[in-house]
Amino acid sequence: MKKNSIKNLVLAGLFVALGLILPSLTGRIPALGQKVLPMHIPVLISGFVCGWPYGLMVGFVTPLLASVINGMPPMFPVAIAMAFELGAYGLLTGLFYKLFPKKPVFTYLTLILAMLGGRVILGIANVILLGLNNAPYTFEMFIAGAFTNAIIGIIIQIIIIPILINALQKARLI
Repeated sequence: MKKNSIKNLVLAGLFVALGLILPSLTGRIPALGQKVLPMHIPVLISGFVCGWPYGLMVGFVTPLLASVINGMPPMFPVAIAMAFELGAYGLLTGLFYKLFPKKPVFTYLTLILAMLGGRVILGIANVILLGLNNAPYTFEMFIAGAFTNAIIGIIIQIIIIPILINALQKARLI
């Protein structure tokens, strides 16, 4: 195994661990709870830092492990739908980061495109999963869940993640 592969595997494990721990910490703040989308942050960063294969793996595995270990989110349909959403985040941040120039504006563009793509995947997953139970999933439900109720987390991600990624670039760590 190459040195870089081992480093990425270790970092991927770290990002999964952060994705399991952060929701426990933010969940203790009643006003914020899960609205800050704490599991999303390490997944999005993993795509930038480790590349798309690891980002995909981190994103897909983290909500499923959280459901098994902590009971939250509930496995069906939430954790399964989140696995596809977060998997898309890790995949897309890794792909776009590889394709775009390493300039701050493209860090923002990568992040926003990945966040939009992941939310589209979430909507598709919810249509399929909820359809299995003949439960409705309307466009209004999609907008509320993916954007309106997530606005605090979206803002936090857009502020924090580019700062971290640009700092890692300047330090030549990625």
